[in-house]
Amino acid sequence: MQHIITVQQNTEKVYSIQSQKPYFENDKILIFNEDILKITAIPENSIDLIVTSPPYNVDIHYNSHADNLTYDDYLEFTQKWIKKCFVLTKNEGRFLLNIPLDKNKGGQKSVGADITQIAKDIGWKYHSTIIWNEGNISRRTAWGSYMSASAPYVIAPVELILVLYKDSWKKTGGSRKNDITKQEFMDWTNGIWTFTGQSKNGAGGHPAAFPVELPKRCIKLFSFIDDTVLDPFLGSGSTLIASCLYNRKGIGVDIDKDYCNIAIRRLQQEAKMNQPGLFK
Repeated sequence: MQHIITVQQNTEKVYSIQSQKPYFENDKILIFNEDILKITAIPENSIDLIVTSPPYNVDIHYNSHADNLTYDDYLEFTQKWIKKCFVLTKNEGRFLLNIPLDKNKGGQKSVGADITQIAKDIGWKYHSTIIWNEGNISRRTAWGSYMSASAPYVIAPVELILVLYKDSWKKTGGSRKNDITKQEFMDWTNGIWTFTGQSKNGAGGHPAAFPVELPKRCIKLFSFIDDTVLDPFLGSGSTLIASCLYNRKGIGVDIDKDYCNIAIRRLQQEAKMNQPGLFK
């Protein structure tokens, strides 16, 4: 079955393409149960903002993804999907990428630095890095040589949100309508964000969700009302919830059907509380 998606291009002209039917859709949301590397339904140069947190390759038990690749294979996978996102994004598009600073499982790896370099090699331009302080040190399981200078591990209990852009940092297209308050702007342009992570129960059982607060800040700070926001690893749907709440169009892609269903249920629950009538 074919489906028509209408998108707004940089030229401000509207055009349509044919693609496979989304797993879910309404006026604001499209969800695709697809592999981001294989999806053809999203037009090139159509996305204003990407907000995502990819698999961290720390052996989390996802339903449909092996999270225990060799580090080289993980970086190769990372290169492929970041390149696909580059193709999908408008010239004025931004890319907000939530990743670890580093990891010590399987050996010390400078994950944030390595992924930043991959993105730059693809063509993304670097703007800045936001430090997300979850305030959650309880996940720490490795100390190295405890209370000894022999071989201690130094682990910062923070994550990164890379702020990247495709071609031009200044946005001149779109609605030009903002919804960020003065206090939000002052607080969020400080590059250290402190808020708690997302519990598994609160994310419908997804094993590695981020809280709605993260995409909320990214969306309000880096996009205009009515912009199109993509999450290529939809997971529990936090990015699309924030997109709906703040009047952006949202597109989510996830290879796992169960996670797509979790995202839909969370969107429906959020709509009942904040936007009755959105999901009929």
